Amino acid sequence: MVQDVTERRRLEQHHRENEERLRAVLQRLPVGLAIVSEEGDIVYRNDRFVSTCGYTEADAPTVSDWWAATYPDDRARAQACEQLQKAKMRARALDGNLQPAEYRIVCHDGRLRTVEIGGVAMDGQYLITLEDLSQRKAAEEEIRYLAFYDLLTQLPNRRLLLDRLQQALGAGARRQRSGALLMLDVDNFKTLNETRGHDQGDALLRQVATRLREAVDGAHTVGRQGGDEFVVVLEDLGEDPVQAAAMAQEVGQTILRALRQPYVLDDGQDCHATVSIGATIFQGLDDTVDELLRRADLAMYQAKKAGRDTLQFFDPRMQQVVRERATLEQDLRTGLAQQQFELFFQPQVEDGSIIGAEGLVRWRHPGKGFVSPANFIPLAEESGLIVPLGEWVLRTACEQLARWAQDPALSELVVAVNVSPRQFYQAQFVDQVLAALAVTGAPPSRLKLELTEGLLLTDIDDTIAKMVQLKQHGVGFSLDDFGTGYSSLAYLKRLPLDQLKIDQSFVRDVLTDPNDAAIAKTIVALGMSLGLRVIAEGWRPRRNARSCTSMAAMPGRAIC
Repeated sequence: MVQDVTERRRLEQHHRENEERLRAVLQRLPVGLAIVSEEGDIVYRNDRFVSTCGYTEADAPTVSDWWAATYPDDRARAQACEQLQKAKMRARALDGNLQPAEYRIVCHDGRLRTVEIGGVAMDGQYLITLEDLSQRKAAEEEIRYLAFYDLLTQLPNRRLLLDRLQQALGAGARRQRSGALLMLDVDNFKTLNETRGHDQGDALLRQVATRLREAVDGAHTVGRQGGDEFVVVLEDLGEDPVQAAAMAQEVGQTILRALRQPYVLDDGQDCHATVSIGATIFQGLDDTVDELLRRADLAMYQAKKAGRDTLQFFDPRMQQVVRERATLEQDLRTGLAQQQFELFFQPQVEDGSIIGAEGLVRWRHPGKGFVSPANFIPLAEESGLIVPLGEWVLRTACEQLARWAQDPALSELVVAVNVSPRQFYQAQFVDQVLAALAVTGAPPSRLKLELTEGLLLTDIDDTIAKMVQLKQHGVGFSLDDFGTGYSSLAYLKRLPLDQLKIDQSFVRDVLTDPNDAAIAKTIVALGMSLGLRVIAEGWRPRRNARSCTSMAAMPGRAIC
């Protein structure tokens, strides 16, 4: 009898094709798969399973062989087997499903790898899943590292520092032991950045971090607060705060000696750098983290004032200075809002005649009288209030200049106004100057802006661009305090200046000190050779009473 097997063969062919298709899919799955028989033989493993652990059928034919190979250390294997046994017990309670769990295995090439192993029972066999968690773990570790460590120096960052300082406070309270907080700031770091570039500044910070780690016992914490500031937390320095201070002093001196040694930066050149250290002692939770940081910061600035490259302990009297500074800053804000500032004009004299004036801001405090500019100008710079104050000075000077322009006797006078770096580097600075001139009607050719040499170092190209824009409208420029900064001739050649202003330190004794006379003479010759006018600051010839009186008669105040 002849049977037609065509349909059967077609079904068999279809079954084989489906099986091959399924096998191809399983081979390319992004998760490792293995099928384990009831006897424990691994009857199938896909490409991802092999690439993850490295063990082929020839290396580990059974699941026991494979499991033993991934844990060659007896103790680790015993722990892993115990963990796996618990997982199997849970699997039986869950209808044969082996809940995924993390394991640390040794791959065939010897590398450690974190994987997740799970499984499910099917027709007397087990389907084992193996997922590589290495990349996820590495990403989690990187995120954790970025959250708590500084990338440049590899030291704990501010976040981790605060946490460890809080722990140190708690430990000190429980054991009645003292500790110390050291705040370090690299001296003159800004100058290094400006003269040799930020890359070399970063190289210095990395070397400082390395030396700090070597100078401080590993039981203590060394971290980077930010910028060029570092922090050292010293713990368990004894019960006596005086003894703790002595030990902190010893550590501080060790740090100072280590950090003042010469550095070789990435450009191959030597560099000498020092640090100023502020220290404060703590014991218990009566002190807060913020208060300790403030104390150490105050002591560090006291070390700066003491000449740098030294260590100073917190003095409670410094706290009073800080309070006074905070009060003065608040008064400064109020003074701006209530228009307590006045603009005085100091005559500029040539051949006995007044040719112009410099606008000098003065603060008439309602309770303290006149506050010295030496007190409020630096504070205004630090707090950012110099920007609105500078805008007020510029506008007021332009108003005065516009009034003088209406008087034939004063119409030729030039008014000079100091411009702070923070004010100058505002994106809208040029527009602010032009707006002040337009609103007041002041002649641009009679306005002169005085810039300091330090301002030129930040961004020379931006400086030149702004100066050129204003020069096109007739505004003039003077380089203030010439001779006290970097006095780069390359800058002088590029800058569209009109005038050099000799610092008063070279002029005060020019008639009695031959060195001052020689410096002043050289600057005058330099200015003339560059086609620049030269003016001396602070040297007052005999008063021109007639001219001074005529200036004082105008709105505004004169200093003669």
